[in-house]
Order: sequence, then structure tokens, then C-alpha cells
Amino acid sequence: MQLNERQQKIVEIVKENGPITGEQIAQELSLTRATLRPDLAILTMTGILEARPRVGYTFVGKRNSSMLREKLDSLTVGDFMSSAKVVRDEMTVYDAIVTLFLEDVGSLFVVGRDRELVGVLSRKDLLRAAIGNQDLDQLPVNVIMTRMPNITVCEKTETLIRAGMKLIEKQIDAMPVVEEKDGKLIVLGRMTKTNMTKVLIALANDESI
Repeated sequence: MQLNERQQKIVEIVKENGPITGEQIAQELSLTRATLRPDLAILTMTGILEARPRVGYTFVGKRNSSMLREKLDSLTVGDFMSSAKVVRDEMTVYDAIVTLFLEDVGSLFVVGRDRELVGVLSRKDLLRAAIGNQDLDQLPVNVIMTRMPNITVCEKTETLIRAGMKLIEKQIDAMPVVEEKDGKLIVLGRMTKTNMTKVLIALANDESI
């Protein structure tokens, strides 16, 4: 994996000043801590930097980090995505709330007749509707769902690194895995922070994945 310019600058800063906190790194680059979060996550996941609680980041630069980067670059979303929890766009909000809890997920993907993605329902969307003065048995989910272009998606051919960066950058827990067909985005599955965590734990334990 090739480091981008900002990631290279971060490594140099940590080399010269480590241990150093993420806030201090952000100040050095005149950026916000949130902006640097994806880059710091990549650098720690690949073993170039080490993050220590209440201490900060230190440079590790392990020789085997290149092997880990190659491994991560070879892993794709399609290998680790889970099944999508979808509902139809005409479903009522009440039924969607029931589905959310029965499926024990944080969000539902709303699809049309051809399983094309038309929206996403988060817990926040459903809670907002539930505390409003509305008849949930009559209110369709297409009234309250998040629509494109405000939906973050990924494709099954994307690397886990890229998918993980999207989750971090958008501060979301899950996103639909899609493929384009006849101008529509067809839902194939979902990629979550839990999926990513399982992969990282397996790599840390040197397990076969």
C-alpha cells in the first residue's frame, strides 16, 4: 500500500516528536483531529505507528508491516460483507421499527421492487419519527428515510482499507454493498464496523482469513 502525502507527513512528525498525541499532530498540520482520524487508523492498522492510551503515537516501522499492508490490500469487501437487512419502500415506520429490533441491527436498507437501493433507515431516523406526533401505522418509511446522494455505499470489489476509511470519514456504523445495473444500485449486502473489527482481530491473532 502506497502512503499518501499526508500520511507520509504524519509519519515524519511522529518520528521526530513521538510519542505525540493525535491533537498535537493535527496542530502541526493545521488540520482537525477528525480529518486525521482515517489516516491515523490506517497507519496504526498497518503497524507503522503504535497508539498508546494517554501517551500518544510512536513510530514502529516494523519490517513486517509491508507484508501486513499487502495482506490488507488483498482483502475485499466481497469476502467479508454480511447479508443486507432490507425493507420495501412502502413499509410503515411501525413495521420498520419492529424489523429493526427483530433483526438486531443498527440500520435498514430501503429497496424498491427490483431490490434497488432507494434509502437508508437509521435508528435515529426511526426514533425521530417515533417521538413525533405522527401515526406510525400509516406513515411509510420513504417519508423519513435518508436518500441519495446522502447515502454512503461501497462495492464488493473495494478493499477493506477503502471501506474502513469510508465508515470512519462518514462516522457511520454500516453501509450497503451495491453493484450498478441498468443505472440502478442493487443491494448485495452490508459492510459494518463489526465486520472490520473481526478481520482486524483475526489479523492480530495471525489467524487464517
